[in-house]
Amino acid sequence: MMRNILILGAAGQIAQQAIHLFLEELGVRLTLVLRNAQRLHHFANNPRIRLVEADVRDHEVLQQLVSQHEVVYANLSGDMASHARNLVAAMTANQLQRLIFVSSMGVHDEVPDEHFGTVLQPYRDATQIIEDSELDYTIIRPAWLNNRDEIRYGITQKGELFVHPDATVSCKSVADVIVRAALNHSHIRQSLGVHQR
Repeated sequence: MMRNILILGAAGQIAQQAIHLFLEELGVRLTLVLRNAQRLHHFANNPRIRLVEADVRDHEVLQQLVSQHEVVYANLSGDMASHARNLVAAMTANQLQRLIFVSSMGVHDEVPDEHFGTVLQPYRDATQIIEDSELDYTIIRPAWLNNRDEIRYGITQKGELFVHPDATVSCKSVADVIVRAALNHSHIRQSLGVHQR
């Protein structure tokens, strides 16, 4: 049985690593949503990938996309609170529960002596909206990122201090957390800090 996974913000660094990891699993079909589909043109001929050029701020489009999938993985930027609200509404309307949402370390004030000022407020707001929903969410809070070709990480839970906040973690490591959570239906209603190990 094929599992249909929707990736919003598919051109992002983490998302592109996740796409490759998802494709290692035979029972997965991906819909990649981004504003400029040409950026991922190299996936156009893959029979398990559908490229969709769309803006997730379009409520109607988002509703249609969500309705055809079992898992939504959102790797978005911009007006994070608005994205979160729209996503919760679209998923709730379509009775779709499983959401993996990338936020940022620091949204729970889990980095000692560092509050990041107002930079994180959009991520805090979005995280709160997701946590207040009835969805089976997993929030991902990665450390600063690097592009090393490695999977090496540790995880902290909400309420625990973030480990090694000054060290970078590979995009591929964060992608591994996302793919495992999506395929194994694990870390339900949890907020995971992902750090270099």
